[in-house]
Amino acid sequence: MKPRREHATHTTQTYMVTSSTWERRALFQAEPWAKLLLDTLYRYRGTAYLLHEFVIMPDHFHALITPQTSLEKAVQFIKGGFSYRAKKELGSSMEVWQKGFQDHRIRDASDWVVHVSYIYNNPVKERLCQRPDEFPYSSAHAGFELDAVPQGLKPQILAEPVAARLEGVPFQSKISNTVETNSAPEGVSVQNKTEGVPQSKISNGVAKTAPLQSKAKTA
Repeated sequence: MKPRREHATHTTQTYMVTSSTWERRALFQAEPWAKLLLDTLYRYRGTAYLLHEFVIMPDHFHALITPQTSLEKAVQFIKGGFSYRAKKELGSSMEVWQKGFQDHRIRDASDWVVHVSYIYNNPVKERLCQRPDEFPYSSAHAGFELDAVPQGLKPQILAEPVAARLEGVPFQSKISNTVETNSAPEGVSVQNKTEGVPQSKISNGVAKTAPLQSKAKTA
């Protein structure tokens, strides 16, 4: 039985947010688009939200964030900010995003583990890589500075995946006995299943790596 979905009510809460491209076009399969969205995520980090985990898939993104404003405004910074920059920097006039977004409030430590696992394994599930840490546009990849796990959500098991990420060990092997990684968590569309990281590999929020081979709210 799925847990009851809880809507965004407080800026002190942490959420899994998901947004898809217009007509599910694989815009972020192109390296310049993926890098621009990555840079946009980091541009508003610390002002509009804390950024804990993320993955940029070809036609959508997932992010674990703690808003510093309303959740709707936080997501609007990402989507609106990217749309503006895509027009200015990529010369694109096309519609980028589907209207609205999906969100799920992270209730406790076990819920946190489920959603981190989902983010890490989304590219593996879609056969974009063999291991979570191989995907360049995911927080599972080494080189991204992330905000700490929120107080009260940090499970004991997180000590192992963080070490695994730094050692290059697949994340899913560390949690296979704790959560089911193949099923979509609450608040994530089943159509797309799937602290301390060195800052030296990141420039303006973009990792220097190889190219990339929702109840809806209004934003």
